[in-house]
Amino acid sequence: MRKISLLLLDFYQKFLTLFSYGSCRYYPTCSQYAREQIMFNNFFKALFFSILRILRCNQLFRGGIDYPVVRKRFTSISYIERYTIPFYKVSFWFYPKDKHIFYIVKSFK
Repeated sequence: MRKISLLLLDFYQKFLTLFSYGSCRYYPTCSQYAREQIMFNNFFKALFFSILRILRCNQLFRGGIDYPVVRKRFTSISYIERYTIPFYKVSFWFYPKDKHIFYIVKSFK
Protein backbone atom coordinates (compact mmCIF):
# COMPACT_ATOMS: atom_id res chain seq x y z
CA MET A 1 0.00 0.00 0.00
CA ARG A 2 2.90 2.32 0.76
CA LYS A 3 4.47 1.86 -2.70
CA ILE A 4 1.15 2.30 -4.51
CA SER A 5 0.35 5.48 -2.62
CA LEU A 6 3.84 6.87 -3.31
CA LEU A 7 3.38 6.12 -7.03
CA LEU A 8 0.02 7.92 -6.98
CA LEU A 9 1.64 10.90 -5.26
CA ASP A 10 4.41 10.92 -7.89
CA PHE A 11 1.79 11.01 -10.65
CA TYR A 12 -0.10 13.80 -8.89
CA GLN A 13 3.02 15.89 -8.25
CA LYS A 14 4.38 15.56 -11.79
CA PHE A 15 1.25 15.84 -13.91
CA LEU A 16 -1.78 17.12 -12.04
CA THR A 17 -0.13 20.00 -10.19
CA LEU A 18 0.46 21.77 -13.50
CA PHE A 19 -3.15 22.98 -13.25
CA SER A 20 -3.03 24.11 -9.61
CA TYR A 21 0.50 25.47 -9.20
CA GLY A 22 0.98 27.53 -6.04
CA SER A 23 -2.43 26.92 -4.51
CA CYS A 24 -1.31 25.25 -1.25
CA ARG A 25 -1.37 27.46 1.85
CA TYR A 26 1.27 25.44 3.71
CA TYR A 27 4.94 24.66 3.39
CA PRO A 28 5.72 21.88 2.57
CA THR A 29 2.83 21.42 0.16
CA CYS A 30 0.08 19.00 1.07
CA SER A 31 1.31 16.38 -1.39
CA GLN A 32 4.88 16.60 -0.08
CA TYR A 33 3.53 16.43 3.48
CA ALA A 34 1.61 13.26 2.58
CA ARG A 35 4.71 11.78 0.93
CA GLU A 36 6.85 12.36 4.03
CA GLN A 37 4.14 10.99 6.32
CA ILE A 38 3.84 7.83 4.22
CA MET A 39 7.61 7.37 4.09
CA PHE A 40 8.21 7.70 7.83
CA ASN A 41 4.95 6.70 9.56
CA ASN A 42 2.55 3.79 9.69
CA PHE A 43 0.35 3.85 6.54
CA PHE A 44 -2.97 4.41 8.34
CA LYS A 45 -1.53 7.04 10.65
CA ALA A 46 0.00 8.79 7.62
CA LEU A 47 -3.33 8.64 5.80
CA PHE A 48 -5.14 10.13 8.80
CA PHE A 49 -2.69 13.02 9.20
CA SER A 50 -2.62 13.68 5.44
CA ILE A 51 -6.42 13.90 5.27
CA LEU A 52 -6.45 16.29 8.25
CA ARG A 53 -3.85 18.44 6.51
CA ILE A 54 -5.84 18.54 3.26
CA LEU A 55 -8.97 19.53 5.18
CA ARG A 56 -7.05 22.44 6.79
CA CYS A 57 -5.75 23.68 3.43
CA ASN A 58 -8.40 26.34 2.81
CA GLN A 59 -9.12 30.01 3.55
CA LEU A 60 -10.48 29.33 7.04
CA PHE A 61 -7.03 28.37 8.34
CA ARG A 62 -3.96 30.54 8.53
CA GLY A 63 -1.48 28.29 6.69
CA GLY A 64 2.28 28.69 7.01
CA ILE A 65 5.02 26.24 7.88
CA ASP A 66 3.76 22.85 9.07
CA TYR A 67 6.36 20.09 9.02
CA PRO A 68 5.31 16.45 9.49
CA VAL A 69 5.92 15.07 12.98
CA VAL A 70 7.08 11.48 13.55
CA ARG A 71 8.08 9.34 16.49
CA LYS A 72 11.51 7.81 15.95
CA ARG A 73 14.15 6.21 18.11
CA PHE A 74 17.69 6.54 16.87
CA THR A 75 20.30 3.94 17.67
CA SER A 76 23.99 4.64 17.91
CA ILE A 77 25.99 4.61 14.70
CA SER A 78 28.17 1.56 14.23
CA TYR A 79 31.88 1.84 13.45
CA ILE A 80 31.43 1.10 9.72
CA GLU A 81 28.52 3.51 9.26
CA ARG A 82 30.40 6.29 11.02
CA TYR A 83 33.04 6.37 8.28
CA THR A 84 30.72 5.90 5.31
CA ILE A 85 28.17 8.62 6.20
CA PRO A 86 29.91 11.44 4.21
CA PHE A 87 29.20 9.46 1.03
CA TYR A 88 25.44 9.38 1.62
CA LYS A 89 23.14 12.00 0.13
CA VAL A 90 21.04 13.58 2.88
CA SER A 91 17.44 14.07 1.74
CA PHE A 92 15.67 14.61 5.10
CA TRP A 93 16.68 16.08 8.45
CA PHE A 94 15.04 15.04 11.71
CA TYR A 95 14.72 18.16 13.84
CA PRO A 96 13.88 17.28 17.48
CA LYS A 97 10.61 18.49 18.95
CA ASP A 98 10.61 16.31 22.04
CA LYS A 99 12.60 13.33 23.33
CA HIS A 100 11.52 10.82 20.65
CA ILE A 101 9.39 13.13 18.49
CA PHE A 102 10.91 14.83 15.44
CA TYR A 103 9.94 17.21 12.66
CA ILE A 104 10.85 15.99 9.18
CA VAL A 105 12.57 18.75 7.21
CA LYS A 106 13.49 18.12 3.58
CA SER A 107 17.00 19.23 2.67
CA PHE A 108 17.49 21.67 -0.17
CA LYS A 109 19.53 20.73 -3.23
